[in-house]
Amino acid sequence: MDLNSSLSIATSGLEATQYALGVVSQNVSNASTTGYVEEISQVSSRDSAGVGSGVSIGLTTRNVNNALMAGLYTQNASVAALTATSDSLSSITALQGSTSATSGSSNTLSDLLGNISNDFTALVSNPTSDTERSTVISDAQTLTSTINSLSNEYQTQRQNAQDTIVTAVSDVNTDLTTIGALSQQIMKLKVTGASVADLENQRASAMSDLSSKISVTFTETSTGDMLVKTADGTELPTQPSSSSGVTIPTSTWPLSTESASVDATSSYPGTTSGSAIPGIELNGTDITTSLTGGTLGANIQLRDSVYPTMQAQLDSFSYTLANRFNAAGLTLFTDGTGSMPSSSTTTGTPDGIVGLASTLEVNPDIVSDTSQLSPNGSTTLASTVLSSALGSATNDVSGTLSAPSSGLGMTGTLSTGYSSTLSLANLATTLTSAQAQVASTASSSLTTATSVQTSLSTQVSNVSGVNVDDEMSKIVALQNAYTANAKIVTTVQSMFTALLDAIN
Repeated sequence: MDLNSSLSIATSGLEATQYALGVVSQNVSNASTTGYVEEISQVSSRDSAGVGSGVSIGLTTRNVNNALMAGLYTQNASVAALTATSDSLSSITALQGSTSATSGSSNTLSDLLGNISNDFTALVSNPTSDTERSTVISDAQTLTSTINSLSNEYQTQRQNAQDTIVTAVSDVNTDLTTIGALSQQIMKLKVTGASVADLENQRASAMSDLSSKISVTFTETSTGDMLVKTADGTELPTQPSSSSGVTIPTSTWPLSTESASVDATSSYPGTTSGSAIPGIELNGTDITTSLTGGTLGANIQLRDSVYPTMQAQLDSFSYTLANRFNAAGLTLFTDGTGSMPSSSTTTGTPDGIVGLASTLEVNPDIVSDTSQLSPNGSTTLASTVLSSALGSATNDVSGTLSAPSSGLGMTGTLSTGYSSTLSLANLATTLTSAQAQVASTASSSLTTATSVQTSLSTQVSNVSGVNVDDEMSKIVALQNAYTANAKIVTTVQSMFTALLDAIN
């Protein structure tokens, strides 16, 4: 082997070492970047006619396990959805009080109703007492105020969910089109045979972010493009047609929706144009129901299912409360107009019970004239309230006195999920327990899902993540290799110099 060959081999070694050092530096600098996967420098021995001729530099690759990454993306969506749900429901549980608290010590509906029962018992004992009458009114107002507050909080959280949906759609668009823009670059470079590892890692970061917004699957094509689909298989485009005039990345394409004000009579899908909440569209087609999981899917569920069901439960209880007192001869609870609530289960108050919980009040006429609670000092009315309105006998809880339990809400598709023939006290306890269970399930599921996510993240990190200690070891080895190759170059140069001096 002549000096020229030796110099060429050493030079290729220097170039390969510089390349490998660049890859290691990229890994170290991105060790904490979300979605980044360790890049591997590809260096191989080069030979000519069976004789070693140096080192060849190949395309940088990524050390990725696609199955593990897919599992992590799925878990990201689950954790994000449960986090959004649990955070939202925490405000509801704070208002409801605790069903496990000592009776009378919490702010639950059943305890507040129990206070009213105790007040009527006291009124039976002293029917002419203005103090006892005022106490009935005061505790009844506390009950309606709590019901109003719960209903208003449902709608506040629904509005928050709607606002978050609008923001999340914008974020999803940004992630989708970022993936599309990077895919365009990747496909172009692949055609030329250039390395695309850095771009693939940038795309993986966008994919990771998107996986927390919505449940999606990713499929890479042979050309380097990335196909994105929702959990039900709906394809979400990442690159607009050349004739669309859309420049990517963008936050306004491909999905679109609108801001909206939400109240108890608002629904998706709406029954009238006035009650309809805007859907999420893809190329003019409503795909709202296809968008599940993640922050976006969770808020769609909160807005369109969780809180409407809670509202329907509370509206049913409010109507039953007013109805049973009215049947006992005392119209103590009325709607916002001071009248006995209408019974339609699919119409907004005052023509129906939808949203009744937000307007329920103590009858203004009785507030101004508390003697109506025990007319002429008689105990008959108060006794009837205790035995009938607050009773549990079959005649007091069935037929027209049963609680509306199905065909609820503006769409008529909601149900309370529990018996309609419970006493008012049991209805209150069951309602609170049912809603608390929704929050409890979300919280416990979040704990489990987070544990699984942590486990998957650890596995992904062990397989594909950057181990800074390992990278530092590589640097030491590369430094030694660089020094050795440089020494060869120096030696060959010295030999060339000596040879030239000998010739001269």
